[in-house]
Amino acid sequence: MEYNFNEIEKKWQAFWKENHIYQVKTDKSKPKFYVLDMFPYPSGAGLHVGHPLGYIASDIYARYKRLKGFNVLHPMGYDAYGLPAEQYAIQTGQHPAITTEQNIKRYREQLDKIGFSFDWDREVQTCDPQYYKWTQWAFIKMFQSYYCYGAGQARPIDELIEAFELQGTKDLNIACTEPLSFTAEEWKAKPEKEKQETLMNYRIAYLADTMVNWCADLGTVLANDEVSEGLSIRGGYPVEQRKMRQWSLRISAYAQRLLDGLDKINWTDSLKETQRNWIGRSEGAEIQFAITNDKLRITVFTTRADTIFGVTFMVLAPESEYVSRVVTPGQQAAVDTYLEAVKRRTERERIADRKVTGVFSGSYAVNPVNGAEIPVWISDYVLAGYGTGAIMAVPAHDSRDYAFARHFNLPVIPLIEGADVSEESFDAKEGIMINSGFLNGLTVKEAIQKAKEYIVENGLGKVKVNYRLRDAIFSRQRYWGEPFPIYYKNGMPYAVAEEDLPVELPEVDKFLPTETGEPPLGRAKNWMYEENKS
Repeated sequence: MEYNFNEIEKKWQAFWKENHIYQVKTDKSKPKFYVLDMFPYPSGAGLHVGHPLGYIASDIYARYKRLKGFNVLHPMGYDAYGLPAEQYAIQTGQHPAITTEQNIKRYREQLDKIGFSFDWDREVQTCDPQYYKWTQWAFIKMFQSYYCYGAGQARPIDELIEAFELQGTKDLNIACTEPLSFTAEEWKAKPEKEKQETLMNYRIAYLADTMVNWCADLGTVLANDEVSEGLSIRGGYPVEQRKMRQWSLRISAYAQRLLDGLDKINWTDSLKETQRNWIGRSEGAEIQFAITNDKLRITVFTTRADTIFGVTFMVLAPESEYVSRVVTPGQQAAVDTYLEAVKRRTERERIADRKVTGVFSGSYAVNPVNGAEIPVWISDYVLAGYGTGAIMAVPAHDSRDYAFARHFNLPVIPLIEGADVSEESFDAKEGIMINSGFLNGLTVKEAIQKAKEYIVENGLGKVKVNYRLRDAIFSRQRYWGEPFPIYYKNGMPYAVAEEDLPVELPEVDKFLPTETGEPPLGRAKNWMYEENKS
């Protein structure tokens, strides 16, 4: 007997739909189980093979749990905002909402044909104001919070303001962009704008100047995975590194809490290790190097303070604020040429590429433990986001420093007995110290501790814990996305009242940035927010 799957599928899918087989209602007699898929982006091309690949597996599991007596919630939604819809709108003149709705309709038809057990009554679309009302609500909560290390959690910003009024910054252990120090009297004397600027230093959702991948032709910032070899994946347009004012989320404040939490969750050891490497906790020291014939001091972070006697040069990230201050007139042209060349490379490309490039700044720094003058170089193998954007290079015991030193004919000083650095760096972290002054004869472990003590006792720096985890950029320049629930007064951002949410997208005449470089929302007419005075 022939299996007529077309008729059978059509019959039973119609039955499921008419009888609301997968509609989930509250049933306290059954244990609850939640199966959530990653929402697809509804492109004009429809589903691709990767969508059902994951959805079929989760659907099998959802059905299994139902048969085991669970009350299963298995919803579906659409990640409906994004650049592709906006680019299509620019090309065709159609509003992104129209094409997105059409694409969602097609996706729904395709998902239903496969026969998934989704509860469509729970469907969400991220472009629906009733959905993004809650993402805006969450943003406001983050904007109106700071992170208290003592409490191990976010706290209302109003509590921080009260603390400033009582004690200033004294005895506060809180997350910030940069350490600030002021008294209660100094806080009270600040004008309103300066107070708001100060609070921005502590908010979990905050504005800051950040290096981003800027694509002028698309008029937007792109993520690293949207860029390849200096060009945008979509369209192949030039992309460059540029410092721009962006909204960010202070997730770095949660680094230790995230690490501690890994011990409490039921994940595989390999996945936990991946997370630990991503968070990247490292204990070390911040050390200050004075620039010769200048008052400037460059701060570097190192986990190997014991190697300080082997520092033969320093390297600055191209984006470092130190660069403009150390470049000498004679090297300005060479540095400018180099900076222009590297600004089209993403951080990911710079990490992966082992090609040695760099330029001498013209300045020298002083090694604080032995007074030796060392040249200050600029190279894209150093990243601005980790540590201070400056490193003390110890080529004998670091492979990238070694490659750089050999390429530019810089000295290599071995610091461990028996280390052969004739062909490559000696990266082992065990042995007896040599060529290291007061550290000679100590083991590496002993030398690390003694070097940190020496640095602190002699005012050369401080002991510090660093994390590779960085704050998340949470910003965009384009039209098709939920608006930030923020209004501006005297140039400073303030949160929209929660009762006024959602802040919906305004109508604009074009979906391109304005002629003066403002995002498309700058084209909105009479898009104003009246502050609640009650």
